[in-house]
Amino acid sequence: MTNDPIRVVVCGDEGVGKSSLITSLVKDVYVPNIQPVLPPITIPKEFSVSGASNPTIIVDTSADPLEVQSLQHEIKRASVIWLVYSGHYTCERISLFWMPWFRSMGVNLPVVLCANQCDRVPEIEAEHAIEDEMVPIMKEFKEIQSCIRCSAKDHYNVNEAFYLCQRAVTHPITPLFDSKEGYLKPACVQALKRIFFLSDSDQDGYLSDREFYLLQVKCFKKPLEPRELAQVKETLNSTSSNVVSERGISEDGFIALNQLFAVKGRHETIWGILRAFHYTDSLSLADSFLYPKLDVPENSNVELSPEGYRFFVDMFVLFDKDSDGGLNEAELKALFKPTPGIPNLWQEFNFPHSTVKNEQGNITLQGWLAQWSMTTNLDYKTTMEYLALLGFENSQLHNINTPTLTQAYRNREITDALKVTKPRKRRNPRSRSYRNSIVDRTVFSCFVVGSRGSGKTSLLQAFLNRPFSEDYSPTIRPVTVVNSVEVHGGKQCYLILEELGELELAVLDNQSRLDNCDVLCLTYDSSDPDSFAYLVDLRKRFPLLDNIPAVYVALKADLDRQQQRSDLQPDVYTRELRMPVPLHVSVQWPTALNELFIQLAESARVPGPATPRFEDDEEELSLMPSLLAVAALGTVAITASWIWRSYLQSSRS
Repeated sequence: MTNDPIRVVVCGDEGVGKSSLITSLVKDVYVPNIQPVLPPITIPKEFSVSGASNPTIIVDTSADPLEVQSLQHEIKRASVIWLVYSGHYTCERISLFWMPWFRSMGVNLPVVLCANQCDRVPEIEAEHAIEDEMVPIMKEFKEIQSCIRCSAKDHYNVNEAFYLCQRAVTHPITPLFDSKEGYLKPACVQALKRIFFLSDSDQDGYLSDREFYLLQVKCFKKPLEPRELAQVKETLNSTSSNVVSERGISEDGFIALNQLFAVKGRHETIWGILRAFHYTDSLSLADSFLYPKLDVPENSNVELSPEGYRFFVDMFVLFDKDSDGGLNEAELKALFKPTPGIPNLWQEFNFPHSTVKNEQGNITLQGWLAQWSMTTNLDYKTTMEYLALLGFENSQLHNINTPTLTQAYRNREITDALKVTKPRKRRNPRSRSYRNSIVDRTVFSCFVVGSRGSGKTSLLQAFLNRPFSEDYSPTIRPVTVVNSVEVHGGKQCYLILEELGELELAVLDNQSRLDNCDVLCLTYDSSDPDSFAYLVDLRKRFPLLDNIPAVYVALKADLDRQQQRSDLQPDVYTRELRMPVPLHVSVQWPTALNELFIQLAESARVPGPATPRFEDDEEELSLMPSLLAVAALGTVAITASWIWRSYLQSSRS
């Protein structure tokens, strides 16, 4: 619902009592001898009969053929049509003229059908009015959402008719219920199933009394008395079988309960549930809920907060039904049930091969958290969406032992699961430019670069603890993997390694891509004499690389080491850049591998020592004139002091 006013346009033949109904509503009493057509009347939202959050404008109309253009104009602006008739003739006109005319205008508005002047109808005839007159019309025209008998003179059901008009806008039945078939529509059922999933905190397939209590409080801000819950269960048992047990109300029972609400015209109850879970009138989730506003300064990153990590840990534990420490395909399918499925970004990275798996091929908790860390770093809006879909905002309710109304209704914001890091800045001394040290980030991106066959793919697989394979196939498309690394001091961070494939040269010439890279892993095959020259050539071709911290790595160190065909050997080359010499690593050496990943993470955190330098530090050289000046001043001071002492001594003599 928007905050626009609800426009109720009152239509019907002359003499049916349209103006009298409006006057009776506003004055709360029948007023005779009123003007034929009343001006529009605004009813503030605080005086709304239905408690709508919008003000309501009631527009009276004339059926005079001379006023047809004005009537058409008002109908096109209407939110709902209050269609009034009185007597047999005007009732027939509903089907023969009014409803076909509305359709011919191309409007698709809810209609509330009202039989006015029921005080003139004998009581026996009145009892059959709805069944004989209104029900056939409602079956013929689906736009008619409800019908009611009124009397402006007796002030009978006038407020109720107005309430139905408001409710037709604020709580429309059309998206929820197929009155012809008598069933909830598929989109409504799907939404209710998601709500059941999120409310079933222990995922046992039933809403326990406590879970139903919390759902009631969330949706309607008031608790459900035990007696009322017992009545709900009794009603469900009388209408459906096997939907209520000692464990609670099943999913089918929850759907059946809402079906009863729809049949009995209590669709505002269904909307109360749907809107508490952020569903719009079209039964889609509100964008403001899926993607709340988050201010991210330029050069800042978004990561999971401790609350976000805790939520994903809880989800992992809850759905690891066999307690084997891994999520298998069936468990992942169950976990992602209230979502469109595994995120598209994960599919692009060939999940679950992008993160840590156990021997059975199931994703571990370490891999699960690493995958979400990478997702948040690369596309935090995807993480936002899935936090919303998986129920982050309401998850803390399940941990309340004795919830009060205030405690139970308090929702978390999706943004509570995220944190925005400080902007990445650069230091600019005279001798070089390099990135500042990082103190508030835990997720780092690393491009793995090197000549074909240098061992990049094997390095990525070793990072995920996968066994080494002798089979070689060139990497065409980029490959991205992620895992956690424990750096010096015991702090844990996440490292995203990306092998660029055939896009390597294009990426290395792209300023925006390089800005998002925290460290380069420059690899060469120590057993191939031509391998290191590729890295030397890269630095010449792409000067942007000199602004990024890097770690040189000599892979395949278990093989015979070869002299590199390069003007400078790797150790000399890196020393001239004032960088650490290459690490000699083999995927067969776990200790050396671990040290490499730690050095990559440390270089991302403290970029200065890993960033190339080409000449003497001018900052240090610039101190020499200052030191000489200080020395000169010191000499002058000493000389002056000696002269002063000599003068004093001669004076005393």
